[in-house]
Amino acid sequence: MSRVGKRPIAVPAGVQVNYQPGHVEVKGPKGQNAMKLPEQVALDVGPDEIRVTADHLNDPRARALMGTVQSVVQNMVTGVSAGFRRDLRLVGVGYRAAVQGRQLELSLGYSKPVQFTLPEGVDAEVEGNTSLSLSSHDKVLLGQTAANIRALRPPEPYQGKGISYADERIRRKAGKAGKK
Repeated sequence: MSRVGKRPIAVPAGVQVNYQPGHVEVKGPKGQNAMKLPEQVALDVGPDEIRVTADHLNDPRARALMGTVQSVVQNMVTGVSAGFRRDLRLVGVGYRAAVQGRQLELSLGYSKPVQFTLPEGVDAEVEGNTSLSLSSHDKVLLGQTAANIRALRPPEPYQGKGISYADERIRRKAGKAGKK
């Protein structure tokens, strides 16, 4: 049996969980998330916790799905109650960011600033022109948005210029060696 799948999911105050077979919806103060469940997995929703169960514990696929569903539902509950945050930093001369409504304007060394439209459910804050904080109730959407922004100018290994995650360590290369 899946060790991750056996763990109960604590439901904090202010979070509602609506479950019908094959579908779960979680609502909270930060937003709402929904997910279609695989048919091998079911949820046992109590007043203050959720448990994931598998129909056929002898089926290895059902045991594997149990752990996956537990992790995803845990992220849904955490997202609607506390939210998720991803920090990016811009490194380079003249690299800066600004937010205007749902538009993110990034100066990344190209001839014109790059306009990036933030998806619904993702909010951005800029601190000091070079630190960008993204927040959302949906962990998957937040991670994909951060990856899309990073892909506009990934960090290069020689000088480290580009957009990187705040906790990312860029492996630097030595560059050209001089003549002897």
